Amino acid sequence: MRNVVFIAPFPMISTTFRFAKALATLQGIRLLGVFQEPPHGEGTRVFDDHVVVPDALDARHLIGGVEALRKKYGHPSRIVGILENLQVQVAQVREHFDIPGAPAAVAERFRDKNLMKDELRRHGIPCARHKLLRCDEDAWQFAREVGFPQVLKPPSGAGCLATYRVDNAEGLTAVLREVRPSPHREVLAEEFLTGEEHSFETITIGGVPRFHSITRYLPSPLEVMRNSWIQWVCLAPRDISGKEYDEARRVGVDVVQKLGLDAGFTHMEWFRRPNGSVAVGEIAMRPPGAQIVRITSLAYDADLYRAWARAVVDNAYDGPWERKYSVGVAFLRGTGAGRVAAVEGVEAAQRAVGQLVVEAKLPIIGAPKSSSYEGDGFAIVRSPTTETTLAALKTIIETVRVRYQ
Repeated sequence: MRNVVFIAPFPMISTTFRFAKALATLQGIRLLGVFQEPPHGEGTRVFDDHVVVPDALDARHLIGGVEALRKKYGHPSRIVGILENLQVQVAQVREHFDIPGAPAAVAERFRDKNLMKDELRRHGIPCARHKLLRCDEDAWQFAREVGFPQVLKPPSGAGCLATYRVDNAEGLTAVLREVRPSPHREVLAEEFLTGEEHSFETITIGGVPRFHSITRYLPSPLEVMRNSWIQWVCLAPRDISGKEYDEARRVGVDVVQKLGLDAGFTHMEWFRRPNGSVAVGEIAMRPPGAQIVRITSLAYDADLYRAWARAVVDNAYDGPWERKYSVGVAFLRGTGAGRVAAVEGVEAAQRAVGQLVVEAKLPIIGAPKSSSYEGDGFAIVRSPTTETTLAALKTIIETVRVRYQ
């Protein structure tokens, strides 16, 4: 019996729990957990045992939690986690117990966006120009070099959290007043990339990407964060085999190999610039969020949650799979603040495109407005053609309205 430890601060969050259930389907494993909040309901049946630690983002507490499980069940076979802000700590815990998996140095290259871009530029991989700011003058020097717009964010940020777009000198002055860069509070400044934004996901085994998928963002997550009224869309096109994706495939595979991942998932954001060239935004050593694992599973009629589990635990890949459908997700959000007061247009959307909806979660009346760009609910649609899927998503975001008070 192999002991597999899954580290997750809050295991019952729906997306996190899907990965836990995927681990539980593997043969010959005992699924153990290290959490900050204990599982409940179905979670008590999925995990064979668990420990709760005071801070599941602190490597010392994680080591203590794994040690308690080790004393009870024996040495772990694998130690895994899916959260972006846990990857370095999980790697440190693996190294402490001499467990196979990405070492801390590799995890740090993926997690620290400054290190990542330094490494990519060293290998000639196109990405945004960047500079680590330790004082206001660093920011003004970078502005003189690259101009505006630019983006300021934490070097180890996840998604668009604490990310600012700066369009002019006045905006830079205001953002610097808020982020206050210093030697102890570094801020990453990046050239603002323009063009169509996509993601590029891989499953890597033995240092070789064996599977890839491409998703389109409509519009970019940063624009969504700046405009609370936008109900944005992630679209998995039916066909990603064309020449228009050749450069993205080449660059995406190159990035994974140059950063040194041996086995696991990656999630890369990339831009097709107006001149047709490809540039990397950033890459993470984890499965993607924003329902991308779900819509990719539906596109291939495959279980990508289990594929992640097979990669990180069994070092195995069960594909290839045929990409049979175009799939997309529309995130439901709206203007205003407070709590969800009403969700309008659901019946009309159901009449128009309900036959294409394969999964949906409507905003909960009375729930506080989410601060995430994923909003308060979503609808996933699937069809054999990209055009039909895109039209259905357009109908949903133009018909459904979330009201707050």
